[in-house]
Amino acid sequence: MKTKVLVVEDNNAMRSLIAASLEQHLDVDVYEAENGFAALKAIPENEFSIIITDINMPDINGLELITFLRQHPAYKDVPILIISTEAGDEDRRRGLAIGANGYLVKPFSDGELVSLVQQHLP
Repeated sequence: MKTKVLVVEDNNAMRSLIAASLEQHLDVDVYEAENGFAALKAIPENEFSIIITDINMPDINGLELITFLRQHPAYKDVPILIISTEAGDEDRRRGLAIGANGYLVKPFSDGELVSLVQQHLP
């Protein structure tokens, strides 16, 4: 059974780019959600091994999503990676402090994305 990865990103092109890169380079099934609300609907229906989220999204943003998941016993140990245009050290520290396992700044290369995900594969 392939590893399931959830990509939470409100930009359609970026979400498709991330999904295509992961599927091309890794043996994973990628599921997509356009925002945190859609992610919260998809998460209980699947056993995701890794969740990748943007920070700035409508409805429920990435930081709110991470905070919720880290408080839920079933998801507290699932690796969560942030991919964001927020490049400041404070943004990175804040994301990691609330429970993200990794942080990647946009734009990024396929190699950077694949390497970060591989570090957290089961």
